This record gives sequence, structure tokens and C-alpha cells, in this order.
Amino acid sequence: MSIKNAQIQEQLQQQKLGQTFSQQQLLQSSLIELPVTQLVDRINTEMNDNPALESESPYDDDTIATEENDFDNDAEGTEDFETVNEREERQSALDEALSGIGRDDEDLPVYQSGSSYSEEREEMVYGETVSFYDQLKEQVGEMDLTPKERDIMEYLIGSLDDDGLLRKDLSIVSDELAIYHNIDATEQEIEHVLLMLQAFDPAGIGARSLQECLLLQIERRDPSRVRDLMERVVNDYFEAFTRKHWDKIQDDLKLSDMQAEALFHELRKLNPRPGASLGETVGRSMQQITPDFIVDTQDDGTITFTLNNGEVPELRVSQSFVDSMKEYQQNKDHLSKQTKEALLYIKKKVDAAQGFIEAVKVRRHTLTVTMRAIIQLQRQFFLDGDEASLRPMILKDVAEKAGLDISTISRVSNSKYAQTRWGTFPLRHFFSDGYVTESGEELSTRQIKAALRDLVDAEDKRKPLSDDQLKDQLATKGFPIARRTVAKYREQLGIPIARLRK
Repeated sequence: MSIKNAQIQEQLQQQKLGQTFSQQQLLQSSLIELPVTQLVDRINTEMNDNPALESESPYDDDTIATEENDFDNDAEGTEDFETVNEREERQSALDEALSGIGRDDEDLPVYQSGSSYSEEREEMVYGETVSFYDQLKEQVGEMDLTPKERDIMEYLIGSLDDDGLLRKDLSIVSDELAIYHNIDATEQEIEHVLLMLQAFDPAGIGARSLQECLLLQIERRDPSRVRDLMERVVNDYFEAFTRKHWDKIQDDLKLSDMQAEALFHELRKLNPRPGASLGETVGRSMQQITPDFIVDTQDDGTITFTLNNGEVPELRVSQSFVDSMKEYQQNKDHLSKQTKEALLYIKKKVDAAQGFIEAVKVRRHTLTVTMRAIIQLQRQFFLDGDEASLRPMILKDVAEKAGLDISTISRVSNSKYAQTRWGTFPLRHFFSDGYVTESGEELSTRQIKAALRDLVDAEDKRKPLSDDQLKDQLATKGFPIARRTVAKYREQLGIPIARLRK
């Protein structure tokens, strides 16, 4: 063999900076990602795998009290009873430890970050599967409709957006009914059925715009001075209302500060997304969501929240395992080889149980500080439920507010939901990118898109607005963005170009 083709092996020693994760950190990360329903399953699996981990049953104290009462009249008998039971518990723990030696459970599956729990997340369905369509269909069954009206009603329900509003022009609905369902219906016939749909619950369903949605809710209130004022604000001062120009409304209506505050308080109760309380629209398999957070907005503007622990039990380390460890450690010099192996097995299980309990506590703390930061950053949305109130917010903003790592915030935001006064939303709903204008003002892309959609919905379908015209009108509403940005957001919203919107 020539020297050129020779292979030489060398050993080199060098220093490198690297980051490694302990098993405990991996466990904490995996639990943080789980929504509350999967956390319950995860805990049950862990308790089945680890005999040293158990839940604090509410019946334990009652059982002990009953046993003690049974032996109240015989103190010596009580002592013998407790001693026997303690001994039996420790022996049972030892027997279980001995039988567990050699079992294929190295380090427990709880520390595997790529476990099947994450893989199965997309397949989990929470609660009963009932669609938005089915819930409205139940109300259709209570009405006396002709077959044609029923067909139109079902088509209108299927055309609602996720928020429960109908954003299709009635002329388009008429054309689609004729083309796809061979139903000849005039716009007047469709509007007649739509008015019946708008009488369904929740109030505001089937509205053709945010303004109509709010008016439908106001109409269901009992006649009063406040109702008349609310109706006037939404009818005559809608632009000022959406821009939150409360001072202008108060001055024009000649209201005192107390009257204005009472009026604005009632207006804030209106729900801009009535469909959110019903779930998703037809055509999508709706999952009844179990919220991880329950946010409560008080009438005085106080916002509080609680973690939904569901059926998550309080965990503890089995006392029999702890007692067995203490007893065997006191006599470790006189233990047989088999007993020492049992002791090591018990210690391993106790350590794993303590680590799991600590990981659950860390999850609870992490979720708490994350949700607190989100509410602080998006406080206005939780007060009024207006999507336009959502300010630009990214993972980094929440991480800095909560004092956590960005990757941790990402895990918390994944597959978690918050129940609010305005509906139940995924945590990702509260995040949005920002658009910085030439003057340095930061605007929410979600807010800009909402304004863009409103302009398109309100345009004359015979003369739809071009991107340049949309740019100009957005600028007058306080959104000075470029034409190419208008085109990008229009495409993201699935809105065709002007000539295709005729």
C-alpha cells in the first residue's frame, strides 16, 4: 500500500462550548407543551408506571379517621394496628420493588422529549364533536319553513365566517344557489330568510357587517334610554365608535361624565364575534376546546385569570416508599444483596416521582407568568373584545415581560386556549406582527387587515376598489401603508383583485 492511500487515525483534545439539557429540563419542557386534557392523561400514565407516585385522594383522611375511631376504646390495640399496617405497607413496597427489578423501565419514558404524547396531539379531540352547522341546524328545526326557505337557510349558515358574520353579497349568494344547487332565489327571498337567521342565538349571528352585528344585539335589549343611545352611537357615530373617540361622542350627545361612562360600559358588552361562542363553521371538524386559562373581565375594568386544572390531581410521593427507604438506609450495613438492589430501585422511583412533581409545579408557574404577560400586553382586547385592539406582539415581547426564554413562550402558546368574555381563543390569536410606518408608528397587521376587509366588504361591487384606491382609503383611516403592502395583505386574506370582484 502506498503512503498516499494510507489512512491515519489521530486523537485530538479540544475544548468546545455546548449546551446540554438534563432529563429534568426535558421533562419540564414536555409538560409545558401539553394542554390540560393531555396533562391529565400524562399524569395517569406516570402514576401507572411509577408506584412511588400517587395522587392525594380526598378519601384518605376519612378512611384514617374511621380506622382511628374504631379503635378509640383500645389504645394499645390502636398502636398494634398502626404498627402492623406500617410494617405491611413497607413490606408491600419492598415486594413491589423486588418484583420490579429487571423490568425494562430505564429512566422512565417521562424524559423522552419526542414522546408519543406530542405526536398524538393533532389527533386528540376534546369533548363531543358538534359542528357550528349542527348547532344552528337545531334552531332551524324549530322554525316553520318551506322546503325552499330551508335550503336557502342551510346555504346561508354554510356561508358564515368563523366569527358568525355573512360577508358574501346577497347577489353572489343568489348566483351560487342557482349554479351549485339549482335553486332560483331572488335577493329579496334570500334577505327574508337571512332576517330569520339573524333572530337565532347568539344575538348578532348572520350580520353582514360589524355595524349590523352590534345593532342586532342592541335590538334585543329591553327598551330604555340607554338602548336608544347605544343605537344612536352605532348608527350615527360608528366611525368615531370604532376609533374610540369617546370625547366626540360624549360632546355631540351632550352627556355628563357619569352618563357617558354608563353608556360606554354597556357598549363594551357587545360581542363583535358572536360565532366565537359556537365554534367553527361548517366544513371543518370542530373540536370542543377545554381552555387552559379562564380570563374574567370585571365591569370595573379589572382583569383576572385562573388556570384550568380540570381533573389534574395533587401529586405526592408514596409514604410507604419513603418509609422503606429510611428503614433500609438505617440498616444498610446488614442488608442482603437482593435487598440493596430493592433499595436502589425504590430510590430511583422516589427520585423520579419527586422530579415529576417538581416539573408539574414548574409548568403551573410558567403558564401563570406567561398568561399574565399576555394580558398586560393585550389589556385593551380583553376589555372590549375588539380585534382591532390587538397590538403588535411577538414571542420576544412576552418572553421579556415574563422573564422567560422565547422557546418556552413558544411551547406555552402551542395548543393552549384562553376562555374570555368574548369567546375562546388559541393563545396564538393574541400574537401578531407589526408594521412600522415611515413616521415610526407601529401598527398591528391584524388591525390593518381588518380595516382592509371592511373596505372591500363596503365597496360598490359594480366598481370595486383598486389597490391604489384601497391604499388611499386606508391612509384616511390612519393606516398609511404602501400599495404593495395592500396587495400582500389582500392576497393573504384571499381577496381577489378588483376586476375579479365585480
